[in-house]
Amino acid sequence: MASRKPSGKSPAPKKRTQAKAAQKTEQGAAAPEAWLKQAHVLTEALPFMQRYDRKTVVIKYGGHAMGDATLSKLFAHDVVLLKQAGINPVIVHGGGPQIASMLDRLDIKSEFRDGLRVTDAATIEVVEMVLAGAINKQIVTALNQAGGRAVGISGKDGNLILAEKTRSRKNARSNVEKAANLGFVGSPKTITTDVLDVMLASDIIPVIAPIATSADGQTLNVNADTAAGAIAAAVQAERLLMLTDVRGVLDKKGNLVTRLGVRQANALIRNGTAQGGMIPKLQTAIDAVKNGVGATAILDGRVPNAILLELFTALGAGTLVE
Repeated sequence: MASRKPSGKSPAPKKRTQAKAAQKTEQGAAAPEAWLKQAHVLTEALPFMQRYDRKTVVIKYGGHAMGDATLSKLFAHDVVLLKQAGINPVIVHGGGPQIASMLDRLDIKSEFRDGLRVTDAATIEVVEMVLAGAINKQIVTALNQAGGRAVGISGKDGNLILAEKTRSRKNARSNVEKAANLGFVGSPKTITTDVLDVMLASDIIPVIAPIATSADGQTLNVNADTAAGAIAAAVQAERLLMLTDVRGVLDKKGNLVTRLGVRQANALIRNGTAQGGMIPKLQTAIDAVKNGVGATAILDGRVPNAILLELFTALGAGTLVE
């Protein structure tokens, strides 16, 4: 009976054992160094964790960070880590791209004035459905899958956000107000924190859709940045973190400005250094600090673990307005 020969040569048992032993030795030598590096990182984070212990951090979540599956998962894990570390995170989210997509699918035409969408009766129904429904529950689900206990609400719940129709817009550079009828768009007038206070005293992570009610019961859409700033001021948050699709505030040469005082931030708006969507974000940051928030950080949400880098490292991850 013919014997079957191996198709290729394999190392002898003795040589194979020696190779495995050498590999284990290399891994064993490298492991302590890696572990020491991890321990050093944790040690560096300790003073920052103590600083934020039992403090509230409001996070405005939106942009590319919310639309990317990998970043969304990392965001959820970071927020749950904050809660486990004794910090009280509050999430306020936007959803402009998702709203625009749904309006297109429903063939609802949008009117724009000065670059801003006019929210009519048909549009506000879609806005509420997308923000308080689909997006809110997606974020809640991601946080719960990461090991947290998240609860989704809107500004309507518990009269959290009482707003009034936005009838004028202020030019940030000239400080001159201009009449603007944007339909069912509102500005926060009163923040009632009763519901949030109960959540923050527990292990619940609040996830808030910026849909508000007016005094006469109308549903109003509130800009997510503005809502986050108003809520942060109402709960006297230690930090307001605003996730964006840029590195932070840039100077005229395109370099990142890591720290700003309120006067410096105002100057960047008035001299034209701050452009486009950064103007309302910077204005929100200024207003929040003026109204009692410890400081506001404008971060690049596309950077993995940007929240942890900002809160738990000396360098931070964006622009701090204080």
